[in-house]
Amino acid sequence: MTADKIVFLLCAALIISSALMVVTTRKLIHAALWLVAALFGVAILYAILQAGFLAVVQVVVYIGAIAILFIFAVMLTRKEMLDKGAQTRSNWWLPAVLGVLILVGLVFLILGQPIFSRTAAQIPVEVDTLRNLGTALVSQDGFVLPFEVASVLLLAALVGAVYIASGNNN
Repeated sequence: MTADKIVFLLCAALIISSALMVVTTRKLIHAALWLVAALFGVAILYAILQAGFLAVVQVVVYIGAIAILFIFAVMLTRKEMLDKGAQTRSNWWLPAVLGVLILVGLVFLILGQPIFSRTAAQIPVEVDTLRNLGTALVSQDGFVLPFEVASVLLLAALVGAVYIASGNNN
């Protein structure tokens, strides 16, 4: 067993256990922290696949922005973060069976794709993809306007969240 396989198996165990903890823990802040651990495991997998750009985006966007923003939102609400409702349903088996059927269908769909049987050496890799993406995001002929609109929208949402959390909205 190679070192890559060992690291992959450790990351897979981290992601699966963290994802299970996200949905089974009773405290919301702990669920958010487990989400950060799961997203970090995915970033490690991107790094193993030598997709450095995706690994950095995973850390910066998902861990650095969304998960941390979620943690701040939870901490700023100043409410008790313990779920007091019932944790099980009497008809839990129906969604479980439906979920397993959907999973089996997706696995058969993915395995039936012709690209799935190709090896990594056969898949064409464009070396200049990152440069093309950067140029498309900031060039006037590309996506600079939607990129800036999205950044202003996120800034407005952050300012609104801070205003609502501060309690000065009489």
